[in-house]
Amino acid sequence: MLTKDELPDCPVATTVRLIGNKWKMLIIRDLLGAPQRFSELLKKIPISKKVLSDNLRAMEEDGLVNRTAYAEVPPRVEYSLTELGLSLRPIWEAMEDWGTEYKKNL
Repeated sequence: MLTKDELPDCPVATTVRLIGNKWKMLIIRDLLGAPQRFSELLKKIPISKKVLSDNLRAMEEDGLVNRTAYAEVPPRVEYSLTELGLSLRPIWEAMEDWGTEYKKNL
């Protein structure tokens, strides 16, 4: 997890740094619905395995995503949003509302 000294002074810049790339935004969008397995995320997001893995790892380090490994054969891993990650829901709802209105006005 980043320290306060490593984050920008501007709160908006901090948010953009944590969730601002297109892959993280799509991952969060899908995890807001329900926990997902790696393969489920791959089916929904046009992304390579490496890029998905790197982004999930970074989001886990930032405290936004939980990785749960189940002791089963074959192994099963699920990703879900942490409480901090779930706190992004109002931002997503606002972006969804704005995007809907924008499309209506075209």
